[in-house]
Amino acid sequence: MRTTLTLDNDLSVLLAKFQTERHASFKEVLNQALREGLSHWELKKKRPRKHYETPSVDMGGCLTGSLDNVQEVLSLAEGEWHK
Repeated sequence: MRTTLTLDNDLSVLLAKFQTERHASFKEVLNQALREGLSHWELKKKRPRKHYETPSVDMGGCLTGSLDNVQEVLSLAEGEWHK
């Protein structure tokens, strides 16, 4: 397949560097880079996530009784002078 790519300058430099190191054509280097990158994406996508469950902690009973009356709860927690 033929296509036109517009590469960022940093990628172009890296591909040229790999091309000279491996004594390979631009096409070979680019295809290998794409294969490795795409296979990495596939492995990352297929990896199952670990199931995490938040541990529960017994806090005991409510010390103030009902929490519906905020005024009463504040009086118990901070004293009568909480205002």
